[in-house]
Amino acid sequence: MKVTELVAQLAAPAAEKQGCFVWDVEFVREAGERYLRLYIDNEDASVNIDQCEAVSREVDALLDELDPIQESYIFEVCSAGAERELKRPSDFQRFLGSQVAVKLYSAKNGRKEYVGTLQEYRDGAVTLAEGPSFTKAEIAQVRLRVTI
Repeated sequence: MKVTELVAQLAAPAAEKQGCFVWDVEFVREAGERYLRLYIDNEDASVNIDQCEAVSREVDALLDELDPIQESYIFEVCSAGAERELKRPSDFQRFLGSQVAVKLYSAKNGRKEYVGTLQEYRDGAVTLAEGPSFTKAEIAQVRLRVTI
């Protein structure tokens, strides 16, 4: 089992106690350091610092006890954020009708980024209400876009 999957399983009960759920887990190297990041969310996307802190304390204790990661790392618990990345089909379904930014691997019609309303998601393909559709192979990343 991957570290990220194990941490997601360990964190789920702690997040639920705070009225949240695990959005994502990443284990990455940045600036020579390893980071284990646990992203949490709730139904109205209003995670606060107290919820992050409570989940962090509980999961940190579990990680210390189980010691599933042999190398040193920095553990962070944070909100999924207003401009979170959409990864799973359920993410896309939840945010149909929302503003998103679609980044492409290669330019399409001279552009590598499109912003618009998420109209449809099917088998990895994304359609914006204002523009073209993109295949799964074209898409590097899709994030929610906050507009004011």
